[in-house]
Amino acid sequence: MKVMVYGASTNPERYAYKATELLLAHRHELVLVGNKTGEVSGIPIQHGHPELADVDTMTLYVGPQNQGELLEYARRIKPRRIIFNPGTENPELYTELEKAGIQVEEACTLVLLHTGQFD
Repeated sequence: MKVMVYGASTNPERYAYKATELLLAHRHELVLVGNKTGEVSGIPIQHGHPELADVDTMTLYVGPQNQGELLEYARRIKPRRIIFNPGTENPELYTELEKAGIQVEEACTLVLLHTGQFD
């Protein structure tokens, strides 16, 4: 399954970094997108809104104040679902995403992975 970490970080203290490491340990194909370039475990962090295909899950690590272009981006790349991790919740966006056929889930990617509920 291809997973995008949106809000990826090179800082090992950040949850986006921890999620990246755990997703890799669970053998998911990853795409990292963030505000700053860099890499995590050899995977480059892409900047902006790269054109991507076949993204199953987008897991968010940016707060609502930084989600301005998320709806249009999600409509373009069409992930099956978007996981809103703690601190990223944005109920106003949920309805629009669901209208676009994208499943919305308020959850913690780390917990889902540790409990076998991610897939």
